Amino acid sequence: MIKTSSLGDVFHTLPALEDAWRSVPGLTVDWVVEEGFAAIPAWHPAVRKVIPVAWRRWRKQLFSAKHRAEIAEFRQQLNGEQYDLVLDAQGLLKSAMITSLVKTDKQRKAGLDKHSARESLAALAYGQKYPVAKGRHAIHRLRDLFGKVFDYQCEELEFSYGVDRSRWQRPNIEGNYWLFLHGTTWVTKLWPESYWKTLAQQAVDQGRKVVLPWGNDEEHERAIRIAEGIEGADVLPKMGLNELTAWLAYAEAIVGVDTGLCHVAAALEVPAVAIYGSTDSSLTGALGPEMEVLASEYHCAPCLSRKCLNPGEGEVEPPCYQEISPARVCEQLLTRLGRTDVIAAN
Repeated sequence: MIKTSSLGDVFHTLPALEDAWRSVPGLTVDWVVEEGFAAIPAWHPAVRKVIPVAWRRWRKQLFSAKHRAEIAEFRQQLNGEQYDLVLDAQGLLKSAMITSLVKTDKQRKAGLDKHSARESLAALAYGQKYPVAKGRHAIHRLRDLFGKVFDYQCEELEFSYGVDRSRWQRPNIEGNYWLFLHGTTWVTKLWPESYWKTLAQQAVDQGRKVVLPWGNDEEHERAIRIAEGIEGADVLPKMGLNELTAWLAYAEAIVGVDTGLCHVAAALEVPAVAIYGSTDSSLTGALGPEMEVLASEYHCAPCLSRKCLNPGEGEVEPPCYQEISPARVCEQLLTRLGRTDVIAAN
């Protein structure tokens, strides 16, 4: 299977793989994925081997001696054995190119048809081409594709990522804690800092602890400001994805914005709320059995802009987050946790 990137795309593929694993006896998969995400496919029991590709790095100096040697080694891994099927689950020219590098009969190569693939020319690489309706969430499209490839009805299967949280060890923390994924790339994706601070206080008032991860200096400074003055709110040390995933896996609840780590939370099937303002969750947003998406209904949302196009005059910026208050987020989480008694009391 070829699904190289991005982080969200890799996680979007896991429910489809889980469907296939349940439906095809003895299924084993070798997964071609960008080297930066190579740890993730092994989270699923159907994956026998991960074949890392470094296209993002190679394309910067495609003809350097080092990269040519790495590409040759990669091609050798692709053709280390004869596969029953080569499935391009991405539908891009780069994934079709990788598909073409596998030395096998074209009829053993499958993917989206030209009307369904994001880049229609990719379909030229496949002998088996499948139509999948556009305008649906990427997870549902992938589940549909896998169902057609392996001939089963994905609608009849329970939606699950198939990730076993017990593969991670619980962090050294006592009691229940909520984890806040406050960092993201665009300014317009950021939920107001004052809202995070209010929500942290509400969580502590409910007897929870709050932990705040970070990935860069800006996020670190924000985490410190959110936790400041709140006993029971702590800033985590900087850590890699695997270590942070352990914190996500054992959280009682997670709150996040439009960030790749929300897809990790969805895959772990931990009760979570994802907050969307400027971006659209309908096609590639966080989605999972325990994930609740709160999307702004402000008149210009989602604007898909890195800069607010209609700044307001109130205290909340961007104004599309005015309606997604800390109280509303807290209520959604407590509902998911079955604490309706607490909600009524408040």
